[in-house]
Amino acid sequence: MQADDIKKLLEAGIPSAQVSVVGDGDHFEATVVSPAFEGKSRVQQHQMVYSALGDLMQGAVHALSFRTLTPEQSAQQIQ
Repeated sequence: MQADDIKKLLEAGIPSAQVSVVGDGDHFEATVVSPAFEGKSRVQQHQMVYSALGDLMQGAVHALSFRTLTPEQSAQQIQ
């Protein structure tokens, strides 16, 4: 599993997602920014990420740390 594979799955599974993923082998870090996260709790956002990855978390990906942000939250961090 490569970081780009995870990125593609997240982009396909989360509407309008902007995704960055780093890592290799079975340990990865991802940042996912999407307007689909607006109005959702952090738990709901993380459930969306896990849903987009499907069964990968059961085997191919051993560890994934990630941050989920709305576009507004992402813009505030840049300032």
